[in-house]
Amino acid sequence: MSLFSRTADLSGLQGTLRDCTATGRGYKRLRAGDIAVVDAPDISRQEAQRLIDAQPAAVVNLAQFSTGAVPNFGPHMLLESGTLLIEGAGEELRQGLKDGKKARVTDDGRIHLGDRAIGAGTVVTAASAEASFTEAQRSLVDHMEYFFGNTIQFIHSEAPLLLDGLGIPDTGATIEGRKVLVVSPGEGHRNQVKLLRNFIREYSPVIIGVDSAADTLVELGYQPDLIVGNPAGIGADTLRSGARVVLPADPDGHAVGLERIQDLGIGAMTFPTAADSATDLALLLADYHGAQLIVNAGSRFDLNGVFADAEGATPSALLTRTKVGPKLVDATAISDLYNVGSGRGLAWLWAILGLLVAVAAIILVVGLSGPGSFTDNLIDTWNSIALAVQGWFQ
Repeated sequence: MSLFSRTADLSGLQGTLRDCTATGRGYKRLRAGDIAVVDAPDISRQEAQRLIDAQPAAVVNLAQFSTGAVPNFGPHMLLESGTLLIEGAGEELRQGLKDGKKARVTDDGRIHLGDRAIGAGTVVTAASAEASFTEAQRSLVDHMEYFFGNTIQFIHSEAPLLLDGLGIPDTGATIEGRKVLVVSPGEGHRNQVKLLRNFIREYSPVIIGVDSAADTLVELGYQPDLIVGNPAGIGADTLRSGARVVLPADPDGHAVGLERIQDLGIGAMTFPTAADSATDLALLLADYHGAQLIVNAGSRFDLNGVFADAEGATPSALLTRTKVGPKLVDATAISDLYNVGSGRGLAWLWAILGLLVAVAAIILVVGLSGPGSFTDNLIDTWNSIALAVQGWFQ
């Protein structure tokens, strides 16, 4: 257990630095009295409780414990446990962070390794945490009123599309009864596609590339069946790859990027709608044409994103995913199904296999090494072993 102390020579709380960010492994070694460094904007109750159970002396957050987007109880829980909280330490600390090194945190929120400052943040007090919580509550209510007001407006304008598929083009691609993979250009989409390679190999889904994610698919060796998005941000080779191209268009029919399509000499269909997201159009298109299952990579959507006003968390996205309903699955869930670990549960199988191989090798060597036939050599060797063992016990 690491020690936590105050000294006269070096002021502040002292302990061992533990990198508990997504890229670090500090959580595994976090002990009472350590200084935990996290990257947790709007820290959740679950993560706060995990820290409380480890009993660190201080928690330094590279981000803000409360950004003001959502009223979260995590900071209150940590403060009530007697943990010193420092937020907003940022990239300076990330660059100087060395897991396992002795460090100290001063009253003004500075983090030191010896006499050298490696970062600084703001000390969180009970008063400041309560003020952030109250402001976040007001902000959340205002945001959700605005969000659902826009949702009602979208329903008014796009009810025919959502109810009857009015305006969805007939792409000519065979989608009915098949699995569909929709790849959007969100963070981590390239890695998600890589992790889906077994799913793609097994089911040969219809592949729809959204905006620049179509280029990613081609770079990874996949041929998209459909491309949905503004061609201005898509490579010419990808557009000429043979995929059917669907252009999002304004309700009046005007489609941005149509000139590029005409210059390249390829055909395209327009999809008139008030929705701004090409991902939403791709999902609606797959659903309307009878997809059995729709897997979406690169466009995560959840309630937390709506609360935090995240990019892509729009009324259109909410209604689209509600429309698609049980057909829609996030790519992470699918890739997890194919992720079979080689854990300790299978170790005994490998041990038995190794033992059988060793026994087979011994039998083969013994059977071929004597002057007689294979069987006679085995019998003679066995008799010799039996006589030797009998001699030991006499």
